[in-house]
Amino acid sequence: MTEREMFYRHLGLPSFNPMGLEIEKAEGIYLYSKSGEQYIDLVAGITVSNTGHRHPKVLEAIRDQLDKYLHLNVYGEFIQTPQVRLAERLAGLLPDKLDSVYFVNSGSEAIEGALKLAKRFTGRTEIISFIDSYHGSTHGSLSILGNETLKNAFRPLLPDVRHIEFNNYCHLEKISTRTACVVIELVQAEAGIIPVEEYFLHQLKKRCARDGALIIVDDVQMGMGRTGKLFSFDHHDFVPDILVLAKALGAGMPLGAFIAPRKMMDTLAYNPELGHITTFGGHPVSCAAALAGLEVILSDELIPEVEMKGNMFVERLSGHPAISEIRRAGLALGVDLAQPQKRNDFMKEALEHGLIIDWYLFKPATFRIAPPLTITVEEIGNACDQMLLALNKAE
Repeated sequence: MTEREMFYRHLGLPSFNPMGLEIEKAEGIYLYSKSGEQYIDLVAGITVSNTGHRHPKVLEAIRDQLDKYLHLNVYGEFIQTPQVRLAERLAGLLPDKLDSVYFVNSGSEAIEGALKLAKRFTGRTEIISFIDSYHGSTHGSLSILGNETLKNAFRPLLPDVRHIEFNNYCHLEKISTRTACVVIELVQAEAGIIPVEEYFLHQLKKRCARDGALIIVDDVQMGMGRTGKLFSFDHHDFVPDILVLAKALGAGMPLGAFIAPRKMMDTLAYNPELGHITTFGGHPVSCAAALAGLEVILSDELIPEVEMKGNMFVERLSGHPAISEIRRAGLALGVDLAQPQKRNDFMKEALEHGLIIDWYLFKPATFRIAPPLTITVEEIGNACDQMLLALNKAE
């Protein structure tokens, strides 16, 4: 039985139509198949590989940690240097009040922890999130996800959850003294890259302050330099009560975190003790990789180039008749096809031209461009050349 046959036979799959590429190696922005094809990764593993695949400094940190220890005990029992150093570094880069980091394994888990923390700290149960928001697929994160198609088969879900329209300040009236928290992406990713409007964010802050509701920022997709700032809220005069990170945080290793003020985080440690527990959260190898990846993002000056690189894609692709609109936040683009029915044709052509692209969950005629931040000007030019050829053939 071939590896492909075993893949379809033995792995639980999220759909019946996976890309099915057999990748043997990855390096920088490139993926290489077993048969020798080279692909440009324009989605970075869905905004995971911000530092590119197998960055040398990340690999060095992983190897160093492998020589020391792997898992030791459940999270929070032993003092482990990689966790401590990463938490200290993150806290030093964040506003003073966000000084306590709880490490988990993924974005969904980080959302779960943040929701529990908000309910525990406020003593309230109502959670508000937004239509077309994406927060993960575990039961709690699925409950606040803003798309009914993905949720209906799994009801009943978490009670006391309400959804309101993103950037519609009239809907903020639904926030009340019953509300524990409002969970928001400052750039809605799976809606096709929809940034928050300043007036809406201002009104959200005012309303939550008035009613004592917490604001949780989900920066899982748009954090770690993706928007041209280290964190998406850095673009605004605003500090969340709880920040959620994952994906690119681990620099290719599984890692998530929810970050809050120490006083707030301490409420998970009593009544009941062990109010939130994870076995593998903050795995030492993942934390070592994350710290190295963070230093690459900061010291290699990738963030100052994000705007320029994002603009390059817009300038090269704008005006093509197959594209109706491009939205951008840093180096994350949502590109609308003028003819949605051509989606599968374009997908096939893109692969044949050596491009890995993907579609936004809630915008099936919008494709994602979110390459590693390490992509060079020359590589962007080559990627755009191939994309334009694919668009021409798919028309």
